[in-house]
Amino acid sequence: MAKTLRLAVVADIHHGENSFTKKGSEALPLMAEFRRFVAEARPDAVIDLGDRISDRDHATDLRLEQEVADAFAAIAAPRFHLCGNHDRDHLTVVENEAILGQPLGHRTVDLGDWRLVLWAADSKIHRPGGFVLTEADLLWLAATVNAADRPLAIMSHVPLSGHAQTGNYYFERNPEFSTYPGAERARAVLRQARVPVICLSGHVHWNTLTTVDGIPHLTLQSLTESFTTMPRPAGAWGLLELSERIVWTVYGNDPFVAKLDAADTLRRWMTPLQPFSEHPELRHRHHSLAAE
Repeated sequence: MAKTLRLAVVADIHHGENSFTKKGSEALPLMAEFRRFVAEARPDAVIDLGDRISDRDHATDLRLEQEVADAFAAIAAPRFHLCGNHDRDHLTVVENEAILGQPLGHRTVDLGDWRLVLWAADSKIHRPGGFVLTEADLLWLAATVNAADRPLAIMSHVPLSGHAQTGNYYFERNPEFSTYPGAERARAVLRQARVPVICLSGHVHWNTLTTVDGIPHLTLQSLTESFTTMPRPAGAWGLLELSERIVWTVYGNDPFVAKLDAADTLRRWMTPLQPFSEHPELRHRHHSLAAE
């Protein structure tokens, strides 16, 4: 039996001042707890899904990002980082790369029987305009999915599922900032996969599992978010175990567990109906009934 791949994951650290429900002042102590978890769990790799800081200005953000980088530095396992929108408000990708000491563009890494896909799509919130899903980012994802010869664990800061934000403190009334405009095109790319696929993101500050076309889309709660755990921060991090089974366990004050068969992620669903009023068969039936 193949060895299980084990990935420790943290998201939305938001080191900085307390802001709304984010307990940014507790980020570094919580990072110390995460380091202890990693040392005990001994995962094959550690993934940071982005939003390491709560942005303020260029000079402050450089300092905050360096402090988070220092918090990661003691981790012996291989580490992979993505940029979130708050990492990009006042800093460039190049500045983040210099602080973290690694490239932050699109990357794939083969780990055992799985391929880790770090999809570094543009995570900057443009003002005005919001997120922009660039054609280059989409084409890279399409090429990676089409070339896959082993299961894919796709990591991104921004979710692609387009799932409802009902009850979300930040996004229920701001759903346009919870995913990319045009995310349905990325989901169409994933639909072409001929290997098992799982997607994992941060950004939305809660634990969710949404299945689209048979593909599970997970989101991880923020390390310092408190809207689901008030008055305490969630203190959340996850362990993703990948083999013939997918096991996702979130620890902390907002625990969550999901268990799936990897083979089931190959199932594709029937294309959804068009609006009933436009469906020729239903329209014909309604006209026939009306004529009787």
